[in-house]
Amino acid sequence: MAGRGTTATIALERAKIPFTLHEYAHDPRHESYGLEACAALGLPPERVFKTLVAAVDGGLAVGVVPVGRQLDLKALATAMGGKRAVLAEVSAAERATGFVAGGISPVGLKRPLPVVVDASARALPTIFCSAGRRGLEIEIAPADLVKAAGAIVAAIAVP
Repeated sequence: MAGRGTTATIALERAKIPFTLHEYAHDPRHESYGLEACAALGLPPERVFKTLVAAVDGGLAVGVVPVGRQLDLKALATAMGGKRAVLAEVSAAERATGFVAGGISPVGLKRPLPVVVDASARALPTIFCSAGRRGLEIEIAPADLVKAAGAIVAAIAVP
């Protein structure tokens, strides 16, 4: 794993949190990074999670939800103790996280941001999320992701 290290995988290794890397050939023409990962890895969309950055009452926060669902911005704001949330602009998300869109990981962020993982993750033995670049996914136990990201768990996804 060390040869393909990203800030996300390095953070997990330093914390001694177990994970498995899954790499696939990213097609830049694909419209949905998450659904591309599902297809490439042969996974159902409820097991692959996308990382979205939102502005909650002016500060940035991260929501982690299954790729087949949408982030409920009101639920994210509530989970963060805020009133209003809007998706952050891509450039702001990339600057704050140190990752490119489609490769944003909830672990190893450039600057610490609050992270909320959707409660649906708890029902799964492992979930997949970006390892910090397009075409590279981390498979990790949900509780380990929560620990690694310093996250809270809340129902923040809608169909």
